[in-house]
Amino acid sequence: MLKDKEIREPLFEYLEEMFGKVRIIEEKTMGKSRADVVMVAEDALVGIEIKSDADTYERLERQVKDYNSFFDYNIAAVGTSHAVHIAEHIPSWWGIITVEEIDGKADLYYYRKMQRNPKPVDLKKQLSFLWRPELAHIQELNGMAKYKEKSKRFAAEKILEKIEPELLKKQICSELLERDYNEIAEKIAAYRALQPVRPVRKRRGRRR
Repeated sequence: MLKDKEIREPLFEYLEEMFGKVRIIEEKTMGKSRADVVMVAEDALVGIEIKSDADTYERLERQVKDYNSFFDYNIAAVGTSHAVHIAEHIPSWWGIITVEEIDGKADLYYYRKMQRNPKPVDLKKQLSFLWRPELAHIQELNGMAKYKEKSKRFAAEKILEKIEPELLKKQICSELLERDYNEIAEKIAAYRALQPVRPVRKRRGRRR
């Protein structure tokens, strides 16, 4: 019986071998759920739900709804105890990767190929995966105003208004593929340092 943590590394190696240039990001919040894995390709985001032999289907219905609204493709990576019944719990366009323990190691098989999500994916939700400096870079690439004093939500809405969806999808993927976790903290700090300082309003005390 393979546990979740024993599935992850073999799964990541398998995905990189199968799909080529991708980036693996673990544990991303999506709505009211959490995606176990986000696989970033050059023009698509793939959500991956891991169901080890120790897991149940208790929360899967809720998770499936969130995966479908956030990702262009989805895959369920499951232990052998779920291999027969997982298809009953996920949409027909989801891919299935089975993970079996053989001689103490994980053996993976692409049981059902993923197909593009036929449901409309919300680009605003995909933009939520980006940090503010990454949104600012997309604004710069497209010759947009910087909106330095505005919130991340405001910037995302302006990006959605100005940039054609197919191009925006590729730019979102590019930002995630090129993200440097060693530099991003410095970029965020530098970006915040450029924000205008808002005056602090003095509270008026009551006269007695």
